[in-house]
Amino acid sequence: MAAQPKRGGVYLPDRRSASKPDNGILARITSSPVVSRGKQAASDAAFVSKKLLRSTGKAAWIAGTTFLILVVPLIIEMDREQQLNELELQQASLLGAPPTGAANK
Repeated sequence: MAAQPKRGGVYLPDRRSASKPDNGILARITSSPVVSRGKQAASDAAFVSKKLLRSTGKAAWIAGTTFLILVVPLIIEMDREQQLNELELQQASLLGAPPTGAANK
């Protein structure tokens, strides 16, 4: 162990150099064309998913803000109108007027 360099108080083995290729089974599998095509397909799928997620987020933002600007005020106004109609009906019943046909539901 005296020949190996000491780094941080631990003796580490020498790294394999690029001049000595590893001919093991793992090296042959990882360098096969099937694996490289699989890696490329996974990379392409991740890219498309990221783009789709980003565009879906933009569409959700547009739909949400449009809903808040256009639909929520309409809902509030319809609720006010309904409350006003109920108030008029209540006042009319207190004064003794017969209820109208539209209010009898």
